[in-house]
Amino acid sequence: MILDRLDNATHYFGLGARIATALQYLRENDCTKLSVGKIPIQGDEVFAIVQDNITKPREQGVWESHRKYVDVQFVASGIEEMGYANIKSLSVSKPYEEATDCALYQGSGSFVTVPAGSFTIFFPEDAHIPGSAVNDVSAAVRKVVIKVAVSATER
Repeated sequence: MILDRLDNATHYFGLGARIATALQYLRENDCTKLSVGKIPIQGDEVFAIVQDNITKPREQGVWESHRKYVDVQFVASGIEEMGYANIKSLSVSKPYEEATDCALYQGSGSFVTVPAGSFTIFFPEDAHIPGSAVNDVSAAVRKVVIKVAVSATER
């Protein structure tokens, strides 16, 4: 799991061409003005999902992880907390489903505050809870989640 400001995105370009493409897309676009929904960037290998959400209490969140895609989650406006835990430290509550590219878990982990202008990167071993309210105060958040395909050799 990575947490940083978009200003520092170039430090992470070395993680691979697709992650560099995702971060460059975020740097080159005013994400507060993008239309809500799915935006293709590089076919099924890199695409964005633009969301307008209201944060929820931490206890309403569910741990999730993905195998086919790395999540690059950028908070364009607002502020939220995101949970992180290694999947090996949690108990599986819903086994991985290839159709949804998602497994669900129970357990505990750490939470970080992600303000506007910041991004997180969650890899396949990183369970995460997005969209939690800071100090249990619900707030509007504009977020862009970029799905970055993991190559078959990395799965």
